[in-house]
Amino acid sequence: QQVYFEDVAEGQEIPALRKHPTRRQLVMWAGASEDFYEIHYDTEFARANQLGDVIVHGRLKAAFLGQLVTDWCSPVGVLRKLSCRYKGTDPANEDMLLRGVVTGKRVEGLDHLVDLEVWSERPDGTKTTVGTATVCLPTKASA
Repeated sequence: QQVYFEDVAEGQEIPALRKHPTRRQLVMWAGASEDFYEIHYDTEFARANQLGDVIVHGRLKAAFLGQLVTDWCSPVGVLRKLSCRYKGTDPANEDMLLRGVVTGKRVEGLDHLVDLEVWSERPDGTKTTVGTATVCLPTKASA
């Protein structure tokens, strides 16, 4: 169901997205992204680097945040900007919750823009990746 600019308010949460990245997914991502750093697939290497186990790639977490936002604004809305920074690690085979909240709205020319704060969190609520996004939403008049 399409979300429209008029229906969005500052402070509104967007629907959360739950992920459960597996080791297999990490290996597939490593091949697709050419990020073969061993902390993402080799348990012994990860542990030797003070990690409990292999961890999710940062760029994969960014992709999950992109999916969170595009799932919310699609099919007509467009993701204009996404940025994030990594504050913590996420182990493979653990649930990850991607969340977001509207932080502002504005009109620039013909574009109806919505700014969001987005983040990933571990099951204990610890935020591991934080960022911002901007989407362009349709208006009801343009539908």
